[in-house]
Amino acid sequence: MDLTAALTLGEAEARAACAALPPAERAHAAAHALRLGRPHLTLDWSGDPLLRAAAHLRLGDTGAARQELRAQPNAARPAVLNARAARLDGSPDAAALAAHAARLARAEGDGNALIAAAILNAEQDLFRASPERPGVAADRVAHFAALRSLAEGLKVAELTGQPADPHLLAVLAHAQRPLNARKAAATAAKALDRGEPGSPARVLALLALDRSADAHAQAQRGSLAAAWWEPFALPPVSAARPPATAPGTDGTAADA
Repeated sequence: MDLTAALTLGEAEARAACAALPPAERAHAAAHALRLGRPHLTLDWSGDPLLRAAAHLRLGDTGAARQELRAQPNAARPAVLNARAARLDGSPDAAALAAHAARLARAEGDGNALIAAAILNAEQDLFRASPERPGVAADRVAHFAALRSLAEGLKVAELTGQPADPHLLAVLAHAQRPLNARKAAATAAKALDRGEPGSPARVLALLALDRSADAHAQAQRGSLAAAWWEPFALPPVSAARPPATAPGTDGTAADA
């Protein structure tokens, strides 16, 4: 049985498949395990601090993630992971850390880090707390701000000729929901199709499609901590008619 099939079946099968791999291929198995929603196996199989930090974050263990990152340089990828830890904790410096990560990613030309930072910036825009409903976007202005944040990540995909990141698409669907429900559903369907089992992308896409039971099952499948998805599970805020959309935001982003 190959590793992908084994990871889909369960932990025991995955461990057996990994043990059968040549030593040179086992390092790749840890990253593959994280992609397929098995962060515990990633921690068992990998000594790479960035990969281990990402696995800890999937599990919601922000303290352990920060420990992995303590000796890392001030570079884009560690900065993104630190910003995600702050976001999961609800730290007041989360927005500043996400903006810092985006600046580093631009300076380094790291497209993947820039996409991850765009997602974090959009989440900050979406869930700017209101006094009455903490964790819920106060109005549609916040959704337009999120669309602008995500546009940078979509531009990376366009420039590199790659499909848009499924996690970005899932967050985009939530930004679009109060503005254009039909387009939001289409975007969420793309994120669901491209997202891996148990991933944040798949969980958030299902929530955008109002399939909360399926979303919870996927979160459990991927050991995804509630802090990743709980804010998206709250009902969206209705608001007055929004201003006209700018090109490349609500009108075109779902076609990425």
